Amino acid sequence: KHVVSEFQKRGVVFIEDFDEIRDTSRPVILSAHGTEQRVLTDGAKRNLKLIDATCPLVKRVHRQIQKLENAGAHIIVIGKESHPEIIGTIGQIEHHGQITVISSEQDAEALSLPTDKPIGVVTQTTLSVDKAQRIIAILQQKFPDLITADKNDICYATTHRQAAVREVSKHCEALIVIGSKNSSNSKQLQQTALHNGIEKSWLIDDVSELAADALTGIENLGISAGASAPEHLVNNLIAKLKEDFANLKIHDIIVAEENIEFKS
Repeated sequence: KHVVSEFQKRGVVFIEDFDEIRDTSRPVILSAHGTEQRVLTDGAKRNLKLIDATCPLVKRVHRQIQKLENAGAHIIVIGKESHPEIIGTIGQIEHHGQITVISSEQDAEALSLPTDKPIGVVTQTTLSVDKAQRIIAILQQKFPDLITADKNDICYATTHRQAAVREVSKHCEALIVIGSKNSSNSKQLQQTALHNGIEKSWLIDDVSELAADALTGIENLGISAGASAPEHLVNNLIAKLKEDFANLKIHDIIVAEENIEFKS
């Protein structure tokens, strides 16, 4: 929410469809979530200056699904069917009849597929790591020859944050996640806290959304943030806590150092 707002103040226009473009001389940046192949083709036909900002980790999933299509496999996609990333991922291949989208262990248990051709699986990059592993384990029991990725599809930023929340949850009674309500990875952080015994877990866009009496009686509070949340939002929250609690002590819990670089 805050990142989008800042871009809008700088003149960036957010669109859902190329038909909304009024000035075709302006460059068009494609979402980090990934874009369907037909959208790229349409943009080229319109002679638009396209800048593909798809996350390299999402690109890796796109290559996997194309490889599975070329192998003639039936493809299981784990994720939320309406999520932009899943729409973009499915849109990488021509024959959508080869794809089944599932989002839960129950879906995996109920899944029935013919075994006369290979079966492969890819996942949305912002899922709960634990949940994705549970679903894949069920699929591997049902389909012993299931083709999986060489590496975990879940984004490293998502993986590290979920691991940090699991660790933080051992030391606190409540946890605040800064992130937007429509952010998959932010919602997964909140769910991770709840699944690890934290009964009070809030997902807020910024400190203004935290109720004045929300922290009454809480001795130890955990704080995390979604992968796209600007750091100043976390700093603003901590500054407010320092105002409200004179004896506030802050401890950093580090589970990983992020030093990944993507080749241009």
